[in-house]
Amino acid sequence: MNARERSLRSQVEKWLAPIPSVPVRVTRFSRVRSSQWCYVRVEVDRPTGPVGMFFFRHGDGTWCVFPPEPNRLVMGAC
Repeated sequence: MNARERSLRSQVEKWLAPIPSVPVRVTRFSRVRSSQWCYVRVEVDRPTGPVGMFFFRHGDGTWCVFPPEPNRLVMGAC
């Protein structure tokens, strides 16, 4: 899967299926300094009310609906 298929726009279209006449809003944006994670909360209006999801940016620049795994300590033999 290439990076274009994992862009924020493609993930919003895949998961929230916005209608062109209804705007998509970013309602929250943050960067976690300790891990360099970045996330956004995107919201669209539906007849039943607003629907929102969090999207997380991974180390390779792609966006997903799940956060990246934390770096774990590993032991190696010298």
